[in-house]
Amino acid sequence: MRTTSTPGLDAGPRLDPARCADAVQALMPRLRRELAELVALRSVAGDGPEPSPDCEAAARWVADAFAAEGFAVRQLRTDDGNATVIGRLPGPPGAREVVLYAHYDVVSEGDADRWTSPPFTLTERDGRWYGRGAADCKGNLLMHLAALRALRAARPEGGPPPVSLTVLVEGSEERGRGSLERLLAERPELMAPDAVLVADSGNFEAGVPTLTTSLRGMAVAEVTVSTLRGDLHSGQFGGPVPDAMTALVRVLASLHDEHGDTAVAGLEPPVPPADPADYPEDRLRQDAGLLDGVRLMGTGSPAQRLWTRPSATVLAIDGPAPHEAVPALRASAKALVSLRLPPGTDPAHAHDVLAAHLRRAVPFGARLDITRITTGASFRGRTDGPAHRAMSDAMAEAYGREPLVIGAGGSIALCSTLQRLHPDAEILLFGVEDPEARIHAPDESVNPGDIAATALAEALFLDRFAHI
Repeated sequence: MRTTSTPGLDAGPRLDPARCADAVQALMPRLRRELAELVALRSVAGDGPEPSPDCEAAARWVADAFAAEGFAVRQLRTDDGNATVIGRLPGPPGAREVVLYAHYDVVSEGDADRWTSPPFTLTERDGRWYGRGAADCKGNLLMHLAALRALRAARPEGGPPPVSLTVLVEGSEERGRGSLERLLAERPELMAPDAVLVADSGNFEAGVPTLTTSLRGMAVAEVTVSTLRGDLHSGQFGGPVPDAMTALVRVLASLHDEHGDTAVAGLEPPVPPADPADYPEDRLRQDAGLLDGVRLMGTGSPAQRLWTRPSATVLAIDGPAPHEAVPALRASAKALVSLRLPPGTDPAHAHDVLAAHLRRAVPFGARLDITRITTGASFRGRTDGPAHRAMSDAMAEAYGREPLVIGAGGSIALCSTLQRLHPDAEILLFGVEDPEARIHAPDESVNPGDIAATALAEALFLDRFAHI
């Protein structure tokens, strides 16, 4: 945190909220056109050494858009080859510094036949805008631009913004390899924030302003079970001879107890922290699209199970597709296992206890090999600082109701990295996503009303934070 910042110094007259709201509404047709341009770029995070042409085009689009708003912009390469767009727009001398974060990369569309409309064509249905990245995270990126444009339009005196601004938009988030985190650790001179606005989250439901103050961590491991030197005919040897797929299924089944709670010993923190908001069970069932008669897993309140307790998920199993299967015992079988970790849990410890659990669970004396794939730290933000107060007030004005303060079950490794690198900075996590957005799934969408309301809240925040 820069000790030279002086709250309120030369910040100019206060922003007129009504004028700012009008400016946001006037921008919405332009934002829809721009979001369509961005969604059309298939900037899918890949595993290759070189970024795709669409990733490069998306980075240029972002750089040009913020340069047009007055930022001095440059592109920096992370160690995975992708471009991070970073730009700076100074405020008055001594002004506080605010970082605006989003990412332009997206996950794959998957099976395009499962989409109602083409995944990379922004399509409006029933008041929502559909397309891959419409919410996560290109809608959030456009929200930042809308906030900046509305702030400029609503400030009668013109001149610099009331705070110094740094924009940080990466192309590596969905790969989960920590590339931006390493870049920031190696280049501490890139920013000195008083507050970081991480627009990579969203509202508890559409139209309900929400600040997320905790995230679970993550540990992902590849598990390989081997029993034979080679595959065997299941009729000739099936019965006494253990096959690897059966052994693997039994290992994976051990990850949960009879109630559905995660059964990996050593993951629960001594005293799980309480969260300010709960998640009603009927609402969770609705948001998740749970089929009739299917019960929720685990014990405790839904909020505890989602936000402050560990969860285990089998992400993938390497095996033949049913139409390709033959009557054979498999010599080896592989799975990808993901743990979401309660705030405060050390990911390295989680990998250790997961490995110990899996080794205890492997049946028939089968051989077990474990490879650590991904690690991500949990996050718990401050709620007692001036940035949190300013954003709470701004959201209340923009949405017409007080914001909820919740936890989230996902992981954003950048938040914990920023917290470590800039311990005095406040990190605020929010955005335009909601349960209907179906991020990472077919028919991803965004509520344009939340783009407008969140952009207004961000513009009002930048003004209020400058004057606190």
